[in-house]
Amino acid sequence: MRLRTAVSQLLCAVLLGALALVAAPAAGATAAPAQTPLRGGTMLFSPSGRCMVAFNATNGTRHYGIMAGHCGAVGTQWYADRGLTVPVGVTEAAVFPGQDYALVRFTNPDYTYPSEIAAGAQVIRINRAANPVVGQSACRTGPTTGTHCGTVQGVNVTITYPQGTVSGLFRTSICAEPGDSGGSAFGGDAGLGLLVGGSGNCTSGGTTYYQPLVPVLSAHGLRVGY
Repeated sequence: MRLRTAVSQLLCAVLLGALALVAAPAAGATAAPAQTPLRGGTMLFSPSGRCMVAFNATNGTRHYGIMAGHCGAVGTQWYADRGLTVPVGVTEAAVFPGQDYALVRFTNPDYTYPSEIAAGAQVIRINRAANPVVGQSACRTGPTTGTHCGTVQGVNVTITYPQGTVSGLFRTSICAEPGDSGGSAFGGDAGLGLLVGGSGNCTSGGTTYYQPLVPVLSAHGLRVGY
């Protein structure tokens, strides 16, 4: 998904790992088939393109992946593979403009959906969501340029797109490049937001803009850190 260009401004997390110990089955017992974790940072595929899951969340009963709002209309079917043979979820909500996010309800029981982000070979545990604060350190990860860090430069930023206005974004000094769109922004173990656009590159530097995570969770009764 290409980074989008705004009319007035060009748009566009400290890593923690976690190990889980699983008890061996008792003698004579048959082990259940292993489930595959589908984390934030995973690319999913649809008939019309691909998008990255920024964060996983739950309402206590179902699990959801949070993506950028341009990632397909309600009802879009998502797959784990480019060949579109392994369905994993369907878009249940999509908001753009106004805000910029979509919710994919996961449906495949062969996967687990932990509150984690895959950042290359590292796994980042997300224990909470937080509102970004000007001056704080933050990082983001994406498939094109990997993980980069910087500082939050502004909050409650409004951007005008050709399609309409998006409000409540936050701006950082973190670089990004085409293909990084939808990536997770975080500070320590706190999820901050998802990348919706940017300018510049990771050679000369740039500016990036993010949909905050907290309002998305609040609007839909979701939580991270489960």
